[in-house]
Amino acid sequence: MRIDLHSHSNASDGTDTPAGVMRAAAAAGLEVVALTDHDTTAGIPEASQAARELGLTLLPGAEISCSRRRIGVHMLAYLHDPENAALLAEQEQTKVDRRTRAQRMVQKLSEDFDISWDDVVRQCEPGAAVGRPHIADALVQAGAVASRDEAFATVLNGRSPYYLPYQAPEAGRIVELVRAAGGVPVMAHPRAGKRGRLVSDEDIAGLADLGLAGLEVDHRDHEESDREHLRGLAAELGLLTTGSSDYHGTGKRNRIGENTTAPEVLEKIIALGTEARVVRP
Repeated sequence: MRIDLHSHSNASDGTDTPAGVMRAAAAAGLEVVALTDHDTTAGIPEASQAARELGLTLLPGAEISCSRRRIGVHMLAYLHDPENAALLAEQEQTKVDRRTRAQRMVQKLSEDFDISWDDVVRQCEPGAAVGRPHIADALVQAGAVASRDEAFATVLNGRSPYYLPYQAPEAGRIVELVRAAGGVPVMAHPRAGKRGRLVSDEDIAGLADLGLAGLEVDHRDHEESDREHLRGLAAELGLLTTGSSDYHGTGKRNRIGENTTAPEVLEKIIALGTEARVVRP
């Protein structure tokens, strides 16, 4: 069984529609896929219908932006109640904060590049959380960079003078809220050092005490030494380990299904979460 538990549609910063992500998953020979858009579950209904038609099992989810000691953390949440009031409030506030931050970044960038806020908004679907990927797409359209990858390696990098942080909820609170909403929290790409500062093993242990269920280990942004380290840490803390593509369509080089999760880990995630939310063919 081939299982990919991290993908994005154009409900956030992917380029495929939710149904398109499901078609890509089926074409890649996957049997189970999770749709985990940033701070939203808006694409789940469309993905669910497509998954059933294609004979796929879908794990509804989201990738929730948060932080630990001012270090950015991405928390994958599986099988949680998308209408949980407390968790929804945190996600909505994050979307507002990210939009305000994006507007301020674009204002700085417009002093040196031929882009405007309207150019950025045109890069995303109505209602989607505006973020750096959409700014990158506007820079590509303006001819300032050749690709999203180049944008993130240069002007949108965390060390760039154009970069601005945004206010994100504390990771421990998100772990607790996901659990309270019947979901399963797994930290995404915890050793992706090229993205910025890393959360310490001690902080991961603290999150495990609060209910963190797993670590995303097999990921394109992890070297083999990172994977070995995370497997050891997960074993020490009693955490699950997953593998995923972090697919964004043409928005990233990541190929859907390039890293996968073991069937026995999937079974444990479903057992820990709200099984009734699994979408089966």
